[in-house]
Amino acid sequence: MQASAMKALVPLADGFEELEAVTIIDVLRRAGVAVTVAALGDSPVRGSHAIRLEADASFDAVQGEVFDAVVLPGGPAAQRLRDDERVKAVVRRLAGEGRLVAAVCAAPIALEAAGVLAGKRATVYPGNLLPSAEQVEERVVVDGSIITSRGPGTALEFALALVEKLAGRAKAAEVARAMLAAY
Repeated sequence: MQASAMKALVPLADGFEELEAVTIIDVLRRAGVAVTVAALGDSPVRGSHAIRLEADASFDAVQGEVFDAVVLPGGPAAQRLRDDERVKAVVRRLAGEGRLVAAVCAAPIALEAAGVLAGKRATVYPGNLLPSAEQVEERVVVDGSIITSRGPGTALEFALALVEKLAGRAKAAEVARAMLAAY
C-alpha cells in the first residue's frame, strides 16, 4: 500500500512530551502518511514543557474514521492516555484488526492498560512497568504490529520504525537520508 493512502492517529492530552509528538507527526508526514492530531480535551494542547500544539480535530470527532495506525506520545500525558476509555478502545480495535499500535516513553502503559501487550516484547521509559509484556531495555522494539520506544532521545528512531512499518524500508531510508539521520 502507498504511504499516501496510510492514515495515522496521534492523540494528544495535556502534558504530552513535545519532542516525541512533533517528531512522530513530522516524520510520518514527510513519508506521506496522513496524520490526524486529535486532542483528548481542548485545543491547543499544552505540552509538558509549555509548548502548545493546535490539534487537527477533537478525539471524539474522529472516532468513526478508519486509521492504519494509532501512535501515542509519552510524557506526563501518558497517564491520561492510559486512563481514557476512548483511547483504550481505539488501541484495542486497531490491535484487533492487526493495524499498527505504537507508543513511546511512558505511553506504553496505555497499551498495557488496553490489554494489547500480553506476550509481546515491549519497552517503556525507566520506572514504568508492563507486567503482561516481556519488558526489555532496547531503544525501539517492534513485535508484530506493536512498536514501543524508550523516550525523547529515541523519538527519531521510533518515528522511522513507524515509517518502515507503514510505508516500507525504502521509504524510511529515503526520509532518513533527507533529514541526514542515521538509519
